[in-house]
Amino acid sequence: MSRYTHARVTLAALAATTALVVTALPTMAQAAPQAPAPVSQAAAGKAQLLSDAGQKSAGLAQSLGLSGQEKLVPKDVVVDADGSRHLRYERTYGGLPVLGGDLVVHQTAGGVTKGLDRASSASLAGVSTTPALAAPKAQAAALAAAQGSSLDTAPRLVVWTASNTPTLAWETVVSGVEADGTPARTHIVTDAQSGAVLGKFEGIQKGTGQGVFVGNVTIGTSLSGSTYQMKDTARGGQYTTNLNNGTSGNGTLFTKATDAWGNGLASNKESAAVDAHYGAGATWDYYKNTFGRSGIRNDGVGAFSRVHYGSNYVNAFWDDTCFCMTYGDGSGNNAPLTALDVAGHEMTHGVTSNTANLNYSGESGGLNEATSDIFGTMVEWSANLAADPGDYLIGEEININGDGTPLRYMDKPSKDGASKDSWYSGIGNVDVHYSSGPANHFFYLLSEGSGAKVIGGVSYNSPTVNNIAVTGIGRDKAAAIWYRALTVYMTSTTNYAQARTATENAAKDLYGAGSAELTAVGTAWAGVAVGTVPNPGGVTVTSPGNQTTKINTAVSLQIAATGGTAPVTFTATGLPAGLSISSSGLITGTPTALGTSNVTVTAKDAANKTGTASFTWTVNNVTGTCTPAQLLGNAGFESGATTWTQTSGVIDNGTSKPARTGSYKAWLNGYGSAHTDSITQTVSIPTGCKATLGFYLRIDTAETGTTQYDKLTVTVNGTALKTYSNVDAISSYTLRTFDLSAYAGQSVTVKFNGVEDSSLATSFLIDDTSINTTS
Repeated sequence: MSRYTHARVTLAALAATTALVVTALPTMAQAAPQAPAPVSQAAAGKAQLLSDAGQKSAGLAQSLGLSGQEKLVPKDVVVDADGSRHLRYERTYGGLPVLGGDLVVHQTAGGVTKGLDRASSASLAGVSTTPALAAPKAQAAALAAAQGSSLDTAPRLVVWTASNTPTLAWETVVSGVEADGTPARTHIVTDAQSGAVLGKFEGIQKGTGQGVFVGNVTIGTSLSGSTYQMKDTARGGQYTTNLNNGTSGNGTLFTKATDAWGNGLASNKESAAVDAHYGAGATWDYYKNTFGRSGIRNDGVGAFSRVHYGSNYVNAFWDDTCFCMTYGDGSGNNAPLTALDVAGHEMTHGVTSNTANLNYSGESGGLNEATSDIFGTMVEWSANLAADPGDYLIGEEININGDGTPLRYMDKPSKDGASKDSWYSGIGNVDVHYSSGPANHFFYLLSEGSGAKVIGGVSYNSPTVNNIAVTGIGRDKAAAIWYRALTVYMTSTTNYAQARTATENAAKDLYGAGSAELTAVGTAWAGVAVGTVPNPGGVTVTSPGNQTTKINTAVSLQIAATGGTAPVTFTATGLPAGLSISSSGLITGTPTALGTSNVTVTAKDAANKTGTASFTWTVNNVTGTCTPAQLLGNAGFESGATTWTQTSGVIDNGTSKPARTGSYKAWLNGYGSAHTDSITQTVSIPTGCKATLGFYLRIDTAETGTTQYDKLTVTVNGTALKTYSNVDAISSYTLRTFDLSAYAGQSVTVKFNGVEDSSLATSFLIDDTSINTTS
């Protein structure tokens, strides 16, 4: 739904692999140009020609300067009408096939060599032929790199020269079926020393194109009768259309009689289409290969792309209503915005819409934009295109500024003249493209660390608040943390403080509660003024976010903390006049003075380790009908089985599954058999009030894997807010919040409903619930 006013292009993993294969494995088309039509030969005559070529191969190898371990194996011979011959050879080294080592020798009718085309000019001298990795491990690596495929041909040792860096490798062929039923035979080449995937190429040919930004690439096309369509049946049927400078409708599908598209010039309408189509494929592949996400909605359905939108339209945007990506042609209609990171950025808005659905305003809007910048950048790094290598610059290819500068800089966002490097209390009032700065800065710091450095030939310098030193964990881990936070912990109203909590929870899930990755997350956030530097093994205070209350109106706010050695005691500085905090973290009182205060809450554990959280507290005199309150009765369940309507035994004070606080909690399911538990309560939210549902949730499970067997659904008046499952298992109580402001003036029924299948137990534990209202 949002528009992208800053864009740029790149593609990585898929693109790099595809381009590498295209350039490394030449076809017959690489023979001498403008050659006379070849003369057909009878089978016996061709066999003789191949035999002759074989007899000449040793002399040819020597004349070409090949090493003694290299041999030329004739593959084909083409004879022109004038007798000229084109001898195609495969190459071996120490008896091993050389992938990307093929060559074509062009000779006169008299046998004089007049030209040579070779896939690789690299010398093979010194390449080892002894693998460190056994064939079974290579086979496993290949199957892992092509999920859903089966073994077609067992691994064979080869020398891989496609990158012009000869490497001993295993080649494994896997087979499968694409979405339209087309068979797929994928050759996967893995390093025989490390097991790393060096390249992939398809045994079944697909379309090729030359884009404005991506260069020569392979794209997914399909054949309908005798007409090729720019439709990728292997990626959910996503396709690309031509709006032909219109501004409405779906456009016309790109079709043609041949399967080669564009010429790299903006004047050719197919060129921008190649960029867009490739960008959609690269984005699909990044999410699929990295997170197992099948399309933007994770339903296997591909979005479509529209190019040539409007006239002189200098923008690109994602629109949920059409489930499509749209690109303008830029100034003068000759500068399309079809860059790779633009595609990744905009389509990530669709991913965000179908996960956390971050509101496109305030701090959540900045986080929404940053999410698109983060994954647009990751698509670029993943594609690894020579034409647009990965970097932490946003929109550097499309040159909207007209001076060659990027639209945004992740290492120091303020370099664009508008974005913010760090969080501050008013950042929610800034345009979301610029309030994204602290999150972009956080991601760069988490990936690469602070200070000056050169990465991929680009110079970066990332200063931090108070010169906090940050050590990076690598962009892949940083992206995994952000993706899990987005899909598991963030909600539509998540602000920066809550984003820190969400990413810390994600880091705990992925790498452990005591991990260096978790510490790095907290340190990187502190580097952009979101919280303080974490104290490993100490106490972490959960920020409640910025507060606004009315003067002379009683308030009650519970501060939570995790970690440390019990008991934990709380103190606070900067509270508005009239307010105080108890040792248990409950802030109460009646504010007596107008203004905004900077509050810092400190929690200290029994070992004297501390943690802090800072936020603002504004006291105003706004007249309204809402009196701040907590609406739920028996919110912590300490009164036992009262107030709530429950199935038998849900409110529980057993010690085998302890409560978060006190003795009681709600325990749904955990039977290891088909069972349904629920707990409900109905309250009225006063007119004019903002309301937030909060509860702490812990999920213990014996289920393994990624299938959702047992589920807990949270509903309000029958509308599902969120469904959790055994896949979301987490061993500690974690705060979850949902905005219920839309229900002001209504009676609402909150229901927690747990459904367990017939085997293996999952326990959903809920404690310390609340529905807090504010004006």
